[in-house]
Amino acid sequence: MPHPGWSVFRFEGIGTSWEIATPDHLPEQLRDELLETVAVYDRTYSRFRADSLVSQLAQAPGTIALPGHAAGLRDLYAELYRLSRGAMTPLIGPSLERLGYGAGYSLVPSGSPVAARGWEELLEWNATSLTAKEPVILDIGAAGKGQLVDLLAVILRSHGRTDFLVDGSGDMLHGGSRPVTVALEHPYNPRQAIGAVELDNAALCASAANRRAWGDGLHHVLDGRTGQPIRTIVASWTIAATAMEADALATALFMVEPCTLEDSFDFEWLRVFSTGSATFSPGFEGRLFT
Repeated sequence: MPHPGWSVFRFEGIGTSWEIATPDHLPEQLRDELLETVAVYDRTYSRFRADSLVSQLAQAPGTIALPGHAAGLRDLYAELYRLSRGAMTPLIGPSLERLGYGAGYSLVPSGSPVAARGWEELLEWNATSLTAKEPVILDIGAAGKGQLVDLLAVILRSHGRTDFLVDGSGDMLHGGSRPVTVALEHPYNPRQAIGAVELDNAALCASAANRRAWGDGLHHVLDGRTGQPIRTIVASWTIAATAMEADALATALFMVEPCTLEDSFDFEWLRVFSTGSATFSPGFEGRLFT
């Protein structure tokens, strides 16, 4: 939660709710710059709107030019695709849509899940140039919201705002001299918390099966090798230097053992299993309620 007395700028963007808390009110010009950054990101990456750049690739093969920050997104996805042996992939879109999580938000399955096609088979993503060899449904949701959190923080800092909490519906980045305490949402009851963590100049992101769940046990965290929802883990939290990494790693924890990820990334983590048990890294500076 932001500190008492802080000003909170609330808005909707990329299909979710946002809050930016700062000690002082943000001027209209700065707010407009933040909103435009969100709008441009949505027009670039949203698979839910027909006029986005990535939606062009769902209609026909071709090449699109992406903004400069896409290079970091590409490198992160490539590494996690490798570490997960294809389980975490930006090509999970077809199975999400078959399960009902498509542009129409029908939440009614239209077919059985399908394994994602191979990255090397369909994509050439050279930093800011993305070529699809066939029509593809690209989904960068596992890291995109986190990256957008980081981009908004860059704008705040460029305007001299060093004390802030950017909260993209649970994906957070804190900056400043006074840490904030954040509740860890119960994976089965969003009105309850299973613990709390102190966030100090770092990002905290979560992935949970209950965040986008529908039908008979369906949710949005899928294994790219099968297209099926993952059922062994119900929630994860990560703390990292950037929200993009924390966001992506929270999803990767559903598919990859933490020790494998720790060889490539500097982060702390907590996982909650469907059995009700939990495991966490030694440096996860939080407390779980009993």
